[in-house]
Amino acid sequence: MLKNIRSSQFEFVALMASLMSVVALAIDALLPALDIIGIDIGTTNLVDNQLLITMIFLGLGFGPLIFGPLSDSVGRKPVVYVGFALFIGASFICVNATSLEVMVLGRILQGIGLSAPRTISIAIIRDMYSGDHMARIMSFVTVVFILVPVIAPAMGKFVLDYYNWHGIFYIQVLISLLVSLWFWRRQPETLSVNNKKKFSITGFTSEFKELFRFKRTIGYTVISGFITGSFMVYLSSSQQIFENQYQLKNEFPLIFAGLAIAIGAAVFSNGVLVIKYGMEKLITVALLSFFIVSAIYVGLFFNDSNPAVGVLILFFGLQFFSIGFLFGNVRAMAMEPVGHIAGTAAAVTGCISTIMAVPISIFIGRFITTTALPLFIGFSICSALALALLFYLKKEEKAI
Repeated sequence: MLKNIRSSQFEFVALMASLMSVVALAIDALLPALDIIGIDIGTTNLVDNQLLITMIFLGLGFGPLIFGPLSDSVGRKPVVYVGFALFIGASFICVNATSLEVMVLGRILQGIGLSAPRTISIAIIRDMYSGDHMARIMSFVTVVFILVPVIAPAMGKFVLDYYNWHGIFYIQVLISLLVSLWFWRRQPETLSVNNKKKFSITGFTSEFKELFRFKRTIGYTVISGFITGSFMVYLSSSQQIFENQYQLKNEFPLIFAGLAIAIGAAVFSNGVLVIKYGMEKLITVALLSFFIVSAIYVGLFFNDSNPAVGVLILFFGLQFFSIGFLFGNVRAMAMEPVGHIAGTAAAVTGCISTIMAVPISIFIGRFITTTALPLFIGFSICSALALALLFYLKKEEKAI
């Protein structure tokens, strides 16, 4: 019996990670191809290629506002199928794009489609778990999810070398079909009859207003926005930094994979440590570490050229090890008080954090032209603001 439970939980973690992983694949596999796609669609400014990464997040932010409440009405599973169908259609728009505007439209639609499996996977986890155990499951899901950024750029470069950039989108379509089939065959519906709600604008508005009464949920959602925004700058500019500033085109997939492993190591450790120390303590330590490391980099290399690549990778590794303790815990803390409206809560909190993150990423990314320094300035500012909000929330909770 115990063996069956463990086997079932292992498959559940793998399946939830796979639902999220198509998002990572759609983002990270494209990184080695940004310059080539930019040439084909006629971009004239190298920085504009970052839009192919950041704009998919715009769709990921707005899509949950539709799919989250819908999943509370019709169930979790049908919404996932609709999202994957939209993603597949949008992928063919990207393949046939001949201008930056059409490609950006396709990427936004891809993001809207993928927001369904991304949001619903979190709602499903919340349907089944709560508290530190939810954070533990989220950590293990994120560990598997991290494997995709480890291999995605290398896969993208392989397809680029032996076919062309269109093939990257075709592989994404194939994988999304396989994950959909697995989800259909193996995942039961988790929305209980008691939590099922009639889909209506009035109902959504009511739940939306209710959500904002939970100060902890909104506070941790804003913290998530700062962290996601600063990390999104890295995602959109990493190819530019390592391939153009450091001339490491062939080494870039390996560097990206190594830094993803740093996040994975932290997330895996979090799955064990969160039960012992709790989410709040780990979030506090990780945010302090994130701020201190970025501030040290800014102090050392302000108004200076890029350091040796090994030094840059060391600082990135330390930053991302801290981030690994934040992703799952911050999201779990935000969702903890709102399990009774998990679909709407996952949608709105995901939207808020992503809509915060996109302009942060675009703004900071415009300054990353000759050095990586603006990225670390962005890290330090975002983490400082997140820390200030965290300490405010702690003070408010003590006062109650």
